[in-house]
Amino acid sequence: MKFSVVIPTLNEEILLPGLLKDLQGQTLRDFEVIVADAGSQDRTREIARQHGARVIEGGLPAVGRNRGARASSGDFLVFLDADTRVAKDFLEKAYAEIEERFLDLATCEFVPITQNALDRLLHDFSNLAVKLSQFADPHAPGFCIIISRRLFNRVGGFNENLKMAEDHELVRRAGQIRPMRVLNSVKVHVSVRRLEKEGRARLVSKYVAVELYRILLGEVKTDIFKYEFGNFSHEQQMQLESQVGKSKKQMQKIRREYARLFRLSGGDLASLPAEALDLLKAQFEKLKELMRDVLKIIHPE
Repeated sequence: MKFSVVIPTLNEEILLPGLLKDLQGQTLRDFEVIVADAGSQDRTREIARQHGARVIEGGLPAVGRNRGARASSGDFLVFLDADTRVAKDFLEKAYAEIEERFLDLATCEFVPITQNALDRLLHDFSNLAVKLSQFADPHAPGFCIIISRRLFNRVGGFNENLKMAEDHELVRRAGQIRPMRVLNSVKVHVSVRRLEKEGRARLVSKYVAVELYRILLGEVKTDIFKYEFGNFSHEQQMQLESQVGKSKKQMQKIRREYARLFRLSGGDLASLPAEALDLLKAQFEKLKELMRDVLKIIHPE
C-alpha cells in the first residue's frame, strides 16, 4: 500500500466530512484512511466509518498521530487535519513527485479557505518561512506532513511529551537523516477557524513566541499559553492596509526571486551557492520586520 492517511480528531462532525469526501474521490486508490479520535462526543466516529475510514482510539495530536501510524500499513504516512481539504489528484501527484525526487520527508504549500486579505498574507508568510527553512532548520505544519514509514519509525514518531510544536520537532529530527522538501505539485487548503477564534495578531504573536522559546529554552513541555483570545476590530483591520500592502510587495519580490533560483537550480536550491540563498534570506528578514510592524498595530503592548 502506497499511503496511509492519518487524521487526528476531536468533535469534528462539521468539517471532517469535507476532507473524507475529498479522499474518497482520489485518483490514486492505493491508500487507507485512519481516524484517530480523542473521544468525540458528536458524530465524528460515525461519520468517519460511513466514509470508509478506520477509527481507532486517539488522544492529543501527537498521541493520535502516533497511534494512527502504528495501526497503518502504507509505505508513506500522510498526516492531515480534519479541517483541511485536498484536490482529487493530491495523492497521485504527491506520490509521483516523491518518487521522482527520491524524498522520504515532505510538506506542501497551504492555502487558507477565506477571502480575508490578512489571512492570506499570514499564510503566504508562513509558506515562505517553510520554503526557506527546508535547507537549514526544516519546519512543517502538522496538518500536512508526508513521511516514509521507515523514516518515521527510525526517529520514533512524534514526541508525546511536547505541549506545542511537536510537528516542527518531528520534522527537525527526521530532517537530520533525510532532507525535508516542499512539494511543488500539490497544495492543502486549510480552515482559518483558529485565526477567527484566537485573533490574528495574538495567534501569530503566540507562534513567534513559541519559536523563540524553542530556540532559547528548548522544546515546549509545559502549558505556556492560554488559547482563548479576542479578535481585533474592523477599525483596527482598516488601519493595517498600508503595512499589509508593503508586506505583499516584499512577499511578491521574494516569491519571484525564489522562483528564479528554483529554475536556475533545476529544482534543488540546496545546490546553489550560499550567497544566493543568503540574499533570499536577507530579503525574508526585511519581510519579517514588516510583519512585526503589522503585529504592533493590531496587538500593541
